[in-house]
Amino acid sequence: MTHPFRDAAIVGVFNTMQARALPGHDSVSIAIEGALGALGDAGLETTDVDAVIGDRSGELAYELRLGPCRRSLNGLGIPAVLEAASLITTGQSQVVLVVGGSAGVYTERASTAPWTRPTNEFVVSYGMFTAVEFALMAKRHMLQFGTTPEQLATVAATIRNNGHVNPEAVYFGRGPYEPQDILSSRPISEPFHLLDCSTTSEGGCGLVLAAADRTADLPQAPAWILGGGSDAYGPAYQHAPIWDFVGKSKSGDGIPAGYVGRRAARAAFSTAGLRPDDVDVCEFYDPFSFEIIRQFEAFGFCPDGEGGPFVMDGAIAPGGRFPVTTDGGTMSFAHPGNSTQMLQRVIRAVQQVRGTCASAQVPGAEVAICSNAGSGALFNDVLLVGSGRP
Repeated sequence: MTHPFRDAAIVGVFNTMQARALPGHDSVSIAIEGALGALGDAGLETTDVDAVIGDRSGELAYELRLGPCRRSLNGLGIPAVLEAASLITTGQSQVVLVVGGSAGVYTERASTAPWTRPTNEFVVSYGMFTAVEFALMAKRHMLQFGTTPEQLATVAATIRNNGHVNPEAVYFGRGPYEPQDILSSRPISEPFHLLDCSTTSEGGCGLVLAAADRTADLPQAPAWILGGGSDAYGPAYQHAPIWDFVGKSKSGDGIPAGYVGRRAARAAFSTAGLRPDDVDVCEFYDPFSFEIIRQFEAFGFCPDGEGGPFVMDGAIAPGGRFPVTTDGGTMSFAHPGNSTQMLQRVIRAVQQVRGTCASAQVPGAEVAICSNAGSGALFNDVLLVGSGRP
């Protein structure tokens, strides 16, 4: 059976400068910079592009004179990359640009990210905000399995230290951190302290996907999509998440919302013909420290309830068996708006498998897994990227 993504490759990736604020930029201008950077990395021109995907795709089609081209407003990170690959494998496009950018959005620096503020009667009256929604899931896991604040703090310290040594990270040089530093930061929503939580910033990024027969003369080694999937239990940030919430889908096999992403990961590994033990690096989305523990369990890297001890034995550290979120993630590298931060996990996975990561390159990495979102937002997307064509 032919692999569904065999004929599509990721051939260019780029992150713009990331910062707490980027004066002089708005979301369109920084997205354009991300797009041009990705095309430059791929060795392609705007005239090669016949499709553009992202929440600013209309503006990009106009400003870069890409038209006539296919346009999609998909700003959801991994699903946007999978859509781009599908356009290529179905013969609708040859070169697809996937772009994200956010600048000038965070005008209230003391507030949580604007897209996650309570907006309706189901959550606003209870004081819900992002940290609370993820904290509900973390607390349930702690009560059920004995997961400890020290285990969460070990995750946060590991990821923040990855950003500490990454010169491209917004919080470069802010560490090093010990787990006690995380535990000593001010409480936000039990069990999370300030340093268990992601930051907010501005920036842009881009990816270029091309048909396999276009890759031979390009400057970068192609990265291949080995498998992917998406799971959701409802609209993000509109309902308080419940760990035991179960949908009626027969394909869900009784998976609760607490393990959202499990079905997607199983689909990704099945398509790739791989298992978690075949993965070299885990570029997991890190909105809060607990999400890393949860994703290792949900994706099959360790049994349910054992994610806490799993992260304590050095497996997720640089040089460990499964180095995690190697650029510092949303806790330290950057957290610039919905589409951009999700695409950045894919960008780092691509750089890892082609051996061009500017910081924390995993020697000999051939397979990387990346993810978007998590249990508190009621959705989780998974992607496997590799150096070898499937």
